[in-house]
Amino acid sequence: MAAFLGRRIAQGAVVVALVATIVFLLIRLAPGDPFAASMADPRISESVRNEWRRSYGLDLPISQQYLRYVASVAKGDLGFSFSLQRPVRSVLADALPNTLLLMAVALIASFAAGIAVALAQVRRRGRLSDRVLGGVSLLFFSVPDFWLALLILTLFAYWGPFPIGGAVDPTSHDLLGPAGRIVDRLNHVVLPALTLTLLYFPLIARHQRAALLDELPSDYVTTARSKGLTEKAILSRHTLRNALLPVIALFGLAFPALLTGAVFVEKVFSWPGMGLTIVNAIDSRDYPLLTACVLLGSAFVVAGGILTDLLYRRFDPRLRDEL
Repeated sequence: MAAFLGRRIAQGAVVVALVATIVFLLIRLAPGDPFAASMADPRISESVRNEWRRSYGLDLPISQQYLRYVASVAKGDLGFSFSLQRPVRSVLADALPNTLLLMAVALIASFAAGIAVALAQVRRRGRLSDRVLGGVSLLFFSVPDFWLALLILTLFAYWGPFPIGGAVDPTSHDLLGPAGRIVDRLNHVVLPALTLTLLYFPLIARHQRAALLDELPSDYVTTARSKGLTEKAILSRHTLRNALLPVIALFGLAFPALLTGAVFVEKVFSWPGMGLTIVNAIDSRDYPLLTACVLLGSAFVVAGGILTDLLYRRFDPRLRDEL
C-alpha cells in the first residue's frame, strides 16, 4: 500500500510540475502582459508601466522568472495576484471551499441520479421508457455546459424559488444564525449544482446500465429468478452490488472533471469558486493567479487518478492483493 501510494504520488508530482512549467511558459510567451489594459489610458506613462513590470519581475528573462517562481513555490509562496492585489494563496483559500462544496453536492447528486436512471432503464429494457430515458440522457450529455447554465439561469430568474447568483445573500447572510447561514448557502448552490448534475449524470447512467446488463446473464441472477425474486429485488439487492465497480472507477475521474467543468457554470451563476477565479485571471492576464489555479487543477486530476486506483483495488478482489 505505502509503496503503491509513494509511486503514484511521485508520478503525479512529475505531471503537476510539467503542467505548471508548460502553463508558465505559454502565458508569458503570449502577446501582451498584465498591464496591457492600462495601455489605452493616456494618463499612465510608459515609465510607470515599466516600473510596474520591474516591481513584479516581468522585465527579467523568462528563464529567470521561471527559476524565481520555482523557488517561491518550493517555499510555499504562490505569488501575488496582480488583479486582486492579494497573495494568491489567500485568493485560493477563499475560492477552493466554494468549489469543493459545489463539487460535493453535484457529485453526490450525479451518482444518485445516474444509478437511479440506469436501474429504471434496465428494469424496462427494450421498452419505450428505456428509449426515452436514454434519449433524455443523451440530450443532456450533448448540450454545452454554458448553454445549459444560461438556460437554467433564465428559467429560474422568472419563476424559480432559488437565488440565481452568488454563494450567499450579501444583505442578510451575516445577520443569520448558524442554521440560517447553512440554509442560505445551500439555497445558492442548488442551481449551479443542478446544472452540473444534469451534465454528468448521463455518463454515470450509461456506464451503470451497461454494467447491469453484463451482470444479468450471470448464474446467480438465474438462481435468484428461480427462487421467485422479482426483477426489482434482483437488480437492487444482487445485481447492483456486483455492477458498481465500473461506476466506482468513474467516481475518482469525475472529481477533477467537475472542477474543470465548473469553470463556465461558476461564471454564469457568479459562484465565487475556482472556475470564476480562473476566468477572471485569464481576463486580467494575472500570471501568478492563473498559474496557481492550473497547478491546483492538475493536482486535483492526479488526486482523482490515485483515488480511482485505490477504489478499484479496494472493491475488486482480483486487485486487492496489489495494495
